[in-house]
Amino acid sequence: MKLLQLSICLLLASANLQAQEVWTLERCVERAIDKNISIKQSKANLKSTSLSKTTAIANFLPSINLGSSHSWNVGLNQNITTGLLENMTTTSASLNANVGIDLFNGLQNIQQLYRANLSILASQYQLADMTENISLLVANSYLQILFNRESLGVQYSQLTIANEELIIAQERLKTGIIPKGDVLEIEANVATIEQNVVVAENNYQLSKISLAQLLLISEIDNFEIAQETATIPESAILNSNVNTIYSTAVSKRNDVKLAETNLKIAKKDLAISKGSILPKISGYYSYSSRILFDDPSDISHQLDVNAGENFGVQLSIPIFNGMANNTNIKRSKINIQKSNYALEQVKLDLRNTINQAYNDAKGSLKAYQAAEKTVAARKLAYEYAKERFDNGGMNTFNFLQAGQRYEAAQSELIKTKYNYIFKLKVLEFYFGEASL
Repeated sequence: MKLLQLSICLLLASANLQAQEVWTLERCVERAIDKNISIKQSKANLKSTSLSKTTAIANFLPSINLGSSHSWNVGLNQNITTGLLENMTTTSASLNANVGIDLFNGLQNIQQLYRANLSILASQYQLADMTENISLLVANSYLQILFNRESLGVQYSQLTIANEELIIAQERLKTGIIPKGDVLEIEANVATIEQNVVVAENNYQLSKISLAQLLLISEIDNFEIAQETATIPESAILNSNVNTIYSTAVSKRNDVKLAETNLKIAKKDLAISKGSILPKISGYYSYSSRILFDDPSDISHQLDVNAGENFGVQLSIPIFNGMANNTNIKRSKINIQKSNYALEQVKLDLRNTINQAYNDAKGSLKAYQAAEKTVAARKLAYEYAKERFDNGGMNTFNFLQAGQRYEAAQSELIKTKYNYIFKLKVLEFYFGEASL
């Protein structure tokens, strides 16, 4: 079974994680599908629905029943030997077999079989839709970890640079090149970055805990995803028309198929309700016999002599049954209307979601492209400021400001990159390019 890959173009890098279990995106999705309670309930519902089909098939088969009785008759009875009435106790037994079969019941059996098949199909669509949603949720949580880990890497890098700048500043203080105030400013900057590192580490750990809980993993300390870095994927979907994406989604989305199937089920329920007001024809056959234990005749002889058979065809025409049939027909018609409204709502929600996802993806791409330009400009500005600061042409405050702006630009670039990746893959998910 294919899993939701989201085409993230993750580049694998080797990592030696001691005493930690490494989880890839594919493995996380597999775990979520296997352990999610809602999916388990949906699978159980599918099994239950399959049993309904077995019942519907069995309705075509004849009903067979066997019965027997044993009785004691005390008091005035006819003596089977003398033919006279006497006060006596007689013991007898009887047995019977009955066979009945529906010859015509308003086509209800056929309609119920069709309905059972539709119910199985609806359960399958429901399971598939739930699986897709869980997979997308896992992918989002996985991307959040990658985002927080990359952001943490930026903070570590900034802290390393800040510490190096502090060492240089302390040496320059000793030689009297810069005043002590400049060193204090740099120390304050180091402390600020250390705080940012703590926040980034906390965000990273929280995102891991969130995914671990989603996967029902209790050993969170040993939970670690693979060392991957997300890159911007190539996709032509933004060149497609929104209506084209919507048309494709309507033909492929399981939630739409589920709503369409529920509408078919409602129509079958109406057909079954209408069948209840039609005449019913059934055939029957019964066999019965009895034995009297006080009779000296052989038991097999008694069974043969006392045997009786009854068979025939029965016609039943519904006339009045407390308005139950008419009420069920009216209720079925209302359910068809409700199912039609539900289908329209699903399609409307899908169109709105796709329109929003399309605009979000285009907007996030522009934001990412702008962030790339900003990072490039801030990097040049920071390198120029560093050169001037090293040469004594810029004060510490302005130099630190340039560094902070460069750091903010890097963080914004990471944020816009992951935002664009997820928005793009959500759009591709509805378009059918990302699949389970």
